[in-house]
Amino acid sequence: MSNTILVIAEQREGKLNRTSFETIAAAESIAKESGWTVEVVLPGNNLATPAAELAAKSAARVYALESPALENYTADAYVHALKHFLVEKQPKLVLFPHTYQVRDFAPRLALALDRTLISDSTGYKYEADGKFLFTRQMFQGKFTADVSFAGESPWLATIQTGAFRPNPAPAEPAPIETITAAPAEAAPRVTPHEVFQEAKQAVDLGQAEVIVAVGRGIKEQKNLALAEALAASLGGEVAASRPICDNGWLPLDRQIGSSGQTVAPKLYIALGISGAIQHIVGMKGAGTIVAINKDPEAPIFEIADIGAVGNLFDIVPPLTEEIKKAKAGA
Repeated sequence: MSNTILVIAEQREGKLNRTSFETIAAAESIAKESGWTVEVVLPGNNLATPAAELAAKSAARVYALESPALENYTADAYVHALKHFLVEKQPKLVLFPHTYQVRDFAPRLALALDRTLISDSTGYKYEADGKFLFTRQMFQGKFTADVSFAGESPWLATIQTGAFRPNPAPAEPAPIETITAAPAEAAPRVTPHEVFQEAKQAVDLGQAEVIVAVGRGIKEQKNLALAEALAASLGGEVAASRPICDNGWLPLDRQIGSSGQTVAPKLYIALGISGAIQHIVGMKGAGTIVAINKDPEAPIFEIADIGAVGNLFDIVPPLTEEIKKAKAGA
C-alpha cells in the first residue's frame, strides 16, 4: 500500500471539469500535512489534450487511463477500469470531485472494492496518528459532522464544489503516463446515447468568474436591471437566492444554494441577500465576497470580505458607473 493520494479527474468530450482542479488542490493540501504524494488519473479515450492541461496546471503525475470503452461515460466501464487501476496502484486515499457523474459511479466503485466512501466533503482533519476525518454538511448546512473511515484503505471521498480553490500552475508540467485500461470481462449493460443538452438559456454558473446575485432586497422584478448592468460591467453573470427564482423573476438555473447551484467564482457580489444558510452553502467558496444590504445584522456580513450597509438602490448605480469609467480609462 503506497502513501499516495489519487485524484480521479473528470472530462467530457475532451474538456476538463474545472472542479477536478479543486479536488487536486484538496489532495495537495492533505499531502502537505501527511507527507504523502499526489497523483491524478483521467479516464477516457484519446486524452492527449486534457491530460496535457492537467499536467500543466498540477505538479502531480498524470495517468491517462484510456480505452474505447471509456470514450462515452457508462458506470459499468468506469467502475471496471478504475477498480483494476486502483488494485494495481494501491493508493492510500482516493478523491473525486462531487459531480453528477461521480455520484453515479463512485458508490458502485466503493462497493466493488469493498471500501468506505465519504461523499460531499467540505474539509478534512488529519490527526497525528494518521487518522483522517472528513467534514460533511448535514440538514442543508445547518450542522457539520466529522466522519472517519471504517475499514482498510484505500479510502474514498468526494469533494464538494467550491470547498477548495485551485492552486497556481507549477513552473514545469507534470509527467504524463498513458495506460491502457483493463478490458471488460462482460458485454456492457448500458448503451450510451447522445449527451443531454440543456436548454439554450441554461447557464453553468460554476464556470463563471464573477457573479452578481440578488435577493429579496431587489423588491421588484424590474429592478433586476440594476444587477444586470453591474454584472455586464464586470463581465459576469446574474444569479439569485431561492425566493427570486420561486417568484419566476429569474430561471431556476440561476439559483444559488443548497437547492440550486454551488459556485466558487473569483468575485461574488450579493445584493439584498440576507444570507440564509441554504444560500451560503452554495457560495461560501467564492474568492472575494462583497455584500450590500441595509440590515447591519444580516448574516451575509459574517462571511463577506467587504460589506456595505446601505440601500442597494443608492449604492449599485454609482458603483456600476465607476466600474465603467475605470474600464474605459484603462
